[in-house]
Amino acid sequence: MNIRPKITDNPMYQLLREENIKEFNAQRKSDEKLDFSYCDFRNLDLRGMNAEGIDFSHAYFRQADLRGIDFSQCRMEGSSINSARISGTYFPMALSADEITLSLLHGTRMRYHYHKV
Repeated sequence: MNIRPKITDNPMYQLLREENIKEFNAQRKSDEKLDFSYCDFRNLDLRGMNAEGIDFSHAYFRQADLRGIDFSQCRMEGSSINSARISGTYFPMALSADEITLSLLHGTRMRYHYHKV
């Protein structure tokens, strides 16, 4: 299955595409469910983005600047972070360090690992 990253006309997504993080955070409603699955975030500087609860599954973050972003409450299964800048970034608990490293270095899609409680 070869699904290409998409660019949508969603106004909130367009703010991120324009790297207007301050306006994105200001316009974001606290209970708003944003679905950016399969979206293209290549080469964007997203530092400072409020990512809480956003669905980034299968998104494409090649060479994006993700430093300091808290993705811990996001869906990121199937996304790729090839050559992204990730210093200080929090990822969902279901993503192992190995999955993050493989995606960062080789562009693999990150797979979730669920721990039985």
